[in-house]
Amino acid sequence: MTKPVIGFIGLGLMGGNMVENLQNRGYQLNVMDLNTDAVDACVSRGAIALGSAKELAAASDIVMLCLTTSQVVENIVYAEDGILAGIKEGSVVIDFGTSIPSSTRKIGEDLAAKGAGMIDAPLGRTPAHAKDGLLNIMAAGNIETFHKVKPVLEEQGENVFHLGELGAGHTTKLVNNFMGMTTVCAMSQAFAVADRAGVDRQQLFDIMSNGPSNSPFMHFCKNYAVDGVSDLGFSIANANKDLGYFLQMVEDLGTQSKIAEGSAANLQAAFDSGLGNGNVPEIFDYFLKLVK
Repeated sequence: MTKPVIGFIGLGLMGGNMVENLQNRGYQLNVMDLNTDAVDACVSRGAIALGSAKELAAASDIVMLCLTTSQVVENIVYAEDGILAGIKEGSVVIDFGTSIPSSTRKIGEDLAAKGAGMIDAPLGRTPAHAKDGLLNIMAAGNIETFHKVKPVLEEQGENVFHLGELGAGHTTKLVNNFMGMTTVCAMSQAFAVADRAGVDRQQLFDIMSNGPSNSPFMHFCKNYAVDGVSDLGFSIANANKDLGYFLQMVEDLGTQSKIAEGSAANLQAAFDSGLGNGNVPEIFDYFLKLVK
């Protein structure tokens, strides 16, 4: 069978490696990004660079997005020269980023009005996994649309899940990140409070890691708070954004999360203190210096 033409917008570490993987598997790619070096790297392997999302959508069977925020996704979709202006009937848009579910569902409705489908498919694992097609993909959307693009998703992910109707993928990713980032905040502050109270951080880890609190996140926090190694690979800035999205989702659902509000306040404070580019366990430095 002829492979679908893929349009890809967002060539950062994750997106750029996803494109390289697809090119290695024989797909034709149309690409777009503000980073000309990233575009040039894809073009050197045979991709076609296009100047607008409208043009890219018109020339592609599947449009993939790997962008930073919900607002950026909306801008790309709804601009005068955006995806919605150029999308072909029967095409599918896949959003691999982390977006607000209500925004995702609205975009899906507007694409459906043009005869196009949408899948939200946030990612797990790292850019290295992306390059080898070994991501975890949390896909959601109309089941027929999902099966239409599943063969391509399986070229990109070792584990491809279908989680339900459109928006369920982004919901799951935000819940997952709420749990993870709240855990990191709590554990990082535990190490900081222990230090201020004169308790050895290594000893605290030895005790806690031999009980039910033990987890990969505890080890990431220990690696930084005890050993000075920052190896989680997820920034305070991104965690801050995702907790904000989680709180927006909670509000949209008519409920509240005081736990998320506390984690978000700490992440925002750490970001404001200049730690935004650091990995999340580096919030330990903020807690260690925190005064009443």
